[in-house]
Amino acid sequence: MLLCHMRSSFSMSLLYHAYVYLEFLILACTIYILAPTITEVGRKQREKIFENEKQINVIDTKMTLDEWYDKWITVCKKHCRTTTKRTYAIQYNRLRESLGWRKLTSLNLIVLQDAFNELGSDKSRSDCKALLVDILNRAVEADPLLKNPAIGINPIIDGRGKSEKRILSREEMEILLENSQGGMMYPIFVVALGTGMRIGEILGLTWDCVDFDNRVITVKQTLAYLPGDGHNAQYEFHQPKTQAGFRKIPMIKKVYDVLAYQQTYRKDIATRFSPREGFENLVFTSKTNNPINAANVKDSINYIVARINRENPDQFFEHLTPHGLRHTFATNCIENGMEPKTLQKILGHNSLQMTMDLYCHVRESTLTDEMERIANFM
Repeated sequence: MLLCHMRSSFSMSLLYHAYVYLEFLILACTIYILAPTITEVGRKQREKIFENEKQINVIDTKMTLDEWYDKWITVCKKHCRTTTKRTYAIQYNRLRESLGWRKLTSLNLIVLQDAFNELGSDKSRSDCKALLVDILNRAVEADPLLKNPAIGINPIIDGRGKSEKRILSREEMEILLENSQGGMMYPIFVVALGTGMRIGEILGLTWDCVDFDNRVITVKQTLAYLPGDGHNAQYEFHQPKTQAGFRKIPMIKKVYDVLAYQQTYRKDIATRFSPREGFENLVFTSKTNNPINAANVKDSINYIVARINRENPDQFFEHLTPHGLRHTFATNCIENGMEPKTLQKILGHNSLQMTMDLYCHVRESTLTDEMERIANFM
């Protein structure tokens, strides 16, 4: 885009001021065109425009992957959320030592696959491949690369592919809730298991989104945590990434009851501790009225699971993540006959296929029951 401003000087020369914005590079310059006539200024102006347009897609062929990543993250991903950029940085740092110093034009499938083979897991390789494919796609568009060598990377090396997602059995749900009863995490677990909300959506829930009269929860935001040093840590509310993320979820009785209790509990905390500015209306906070982040929930789950295993050494309780509660909710819904399309709406997915692929797991006990039903016909 070229913005031009022209004005006459006392000597009839003309001043031409230009600001050039490029998709991949931002060049700011002041260009002075001096000519005796407006016609001559116009001719020189057209020449300058042509020169600028010729350079729009020219990228230094000696540019390294590190240098291109810096341009990609600052220009191509300029409007991404801070948390998303942080995730990109974490993923790219896994590749920086082995690939960052290499010139873009020296990258090929063998070089990339060799670097990816050194990553710790198939999950890391898959995440980094998706990132690198995006980065190099933009390099192809800008001309330094003729094709994207990252597309051919094989991220599955140990042969296992994706691991089975952890879901709780009915007995495990009871054990988890029993061992968290009376603690700060108990109402969070109940809401997660009773609504399927993402942990960020639960932690970002505010009282104006809890309709006790109609027994409905409105999901309109997530709470994002931005780590920092000491008091520099920040929290932000983010809207859902897709329109499907905005949704209403009916409250079952157990969720209604725990939120009604939580409202009383929060009022008591507010009399003793002032909330953080901008987060006064949160449903879930710490005992000192501060926001809770997902890492707090993860640490609490790990602590509770470790205690369960200490007290019940004969019955091992497997590792669980906060997202496992969402998996469990979805599986319960399907096994109890909920229509997949309804579940899609509750989970906030854009497509039914995503719902079925990601969250509809089948417990081994259910498989056995279903096979026994078939046996009755033989």
